[in-house]
Amino acid sequence: MSEHKDKRTSRGRDKNEVLFPVAPDKSELPGTYINVLADIKEKVRKTQIKATVKVNTELLNFYWELGADILEKQAHTKWGDGFLLQLSKDLMSEFPDMKGFSKRNLELIRQWYLFYSQDSRTDQIAKQPVSQLRMEQKIQQPVGQITQQTALQFSADQIVQPAIAQITQIPWGHNIAIISKCKNIEEAIYYVQNTIIHNWSRSVLVHQMESGLYKREGKSVNNFALTLPKPHSDLAVQTLKDPYIFDFLSMTKDYNERELENALVTHVTQFLLELGAGFAYLGKQVPLQAGKREFFIDLLFYHTKLHCYVVIELKTADFEPEHTGKLNFYLKAVDSQLRTEQDKPTIGILICKKKDKVVVEYALSDIHKPIGVSEYQLTQSLPKKLKSSLPSIEEIEKELEGKG
Repeated sequence: MSEHKDKRTSRGRDKNEVLFPVAPDKSELPGTYINVLADIKEKVRKTQIKATVKVNTELLNFYWELGADILEKQAHTKWGDGFLLQLSKDLMSEFPDMKGFSKRNLELIRQWYLFYSQDSRTDQIAKQPVSQLRMEQKIQQPVGQITQQTALQFSADQIVQPAIAQITQIPWGHNIAIISKCKNIEEAIYYVQNTIIHNWSRSVLVHQMESGLYKREGKSVNNFALTLPKPHSDLAVQTLKDPYIFDFLSMTKDYNERELENALVTHVTQFLLELGAGFAYLGKQVPLQAGKREFFIDLLFYHTKLHCYVVIELKTADFEPEHTGKLNFYLKAVDSQLRTEQDKPTIGILICKKKDKVVVEYALSDIHKPIGVSEYQLTQSLPKKLKSSLPSIEEIEKELEGKG
């Protein structure tokens, strides 16, 4: 039986390749693998990872080279997954004090490298500053269809350092979360950028990805391009989302604007997170005197990056044209009574249950104050344990429409 097994494993093997159905004994390892292992060990030693601020960048640069090595060897030999198991054992044995050499992490390193090396333009992306990092077009081939051979169609010079100037600035755990949830490089780089700019923790990053921030940011209907000078208008557009996700709220069936406002203020931390970076909360039901009458702004903020006041009006009903008229009035009052010479024009954000894009565009066409209109969602899905005790979205909508 053992003789038959020896003949079977040796058949088809030459001096340049070997099958790795399982991790072999050390004595059976071919010269090719021994050389690969020696090269990787030498790279680990040269990396000289130290407990400094550069540790993450150095580690991820090493991971990048390791991912390239793994992918190349598996593409040009017949080494199976047993190769990673053997490599894991050897590296952990040689460097017992270093983490990251488990078989699972080696698989993630390969996956990470493969994800970013799927497009030949990534070497150009790496040379751009974070603030200018934008993909020119969508990646056409889904990640799930990218193979090892596809990635290796490009030479080493073409795919060296793909966006690595950015992706090595965030922790390894953040990187894995991003490639596991993003469909293409453009989306991934968006979350990498924002993690760097806003210093997101991994939990915040995951929340932003699960809420679809990439698809929502800058998508509201607004008149900023007509009412604000560049680049202020472009920055203002990026502060808006559509829809806003208020999935941290638990509302009664018959809630109104005031209750929604109170709930958002009660959860001001989560609310500010959903609004985005730069919003500083100033107050709710802020009084404004106009003639002999007193009016009250739902929510007032100051945006520290745009350097302007932001008035937020909440509507639990669908958008109506008269909503913009009232918000325009509030913006005029804030500009007259609160704004100083150092402040930019006040911006208005109307957040409603639903909107018709054409109706909003008509309503904003003759408005000379900067206003954006977005929808909100109370929740994306209810946990199974709560579905029996909480009203569904359909029930809430019926109540709002007076049909309950």
